[in-house]
Amino acid sequence: MCGGHGAAAGHGAGHGVNISRGTASVPAGSVVTELSVSGMTCEHCVKSVTEELAEIYGVNGVDITLNPEGVSSVVVMSEAPLDKAHVAAAIEEAGYALVSAPLSAD
Repeated sequence: MCGGHGAAAGHGAGHGVNISRGTASVPAGSVVTELSVSGMTCEHCVKSVTEELAEIYGVNGVDITLNPEGVSSVVVMSEAPLDKAHVAAAIEEAGYALVSAPLSAD
């Protein structure tokens, strides 16, 4: 059973964010933040996490490689380094657990 199916209801992906599944190209000049997230088991889970991350100001791309039996890889592209607390809160709001803290951009 997925943990976040209801958490992001009503959110629209929009905001000009590139949403992809394991094949993203990084927009020029973007800061890349790599994360490990547990609990995602299906494409709806991916959508929920993507929509929550897209709500963070400055995010211009999200790429998720789903691993339904373990920890999924989440890459967030942004205009500037992201606030680690905002990233963690977005993952939790979607109903999932951040396994590793975002890597620093410096």
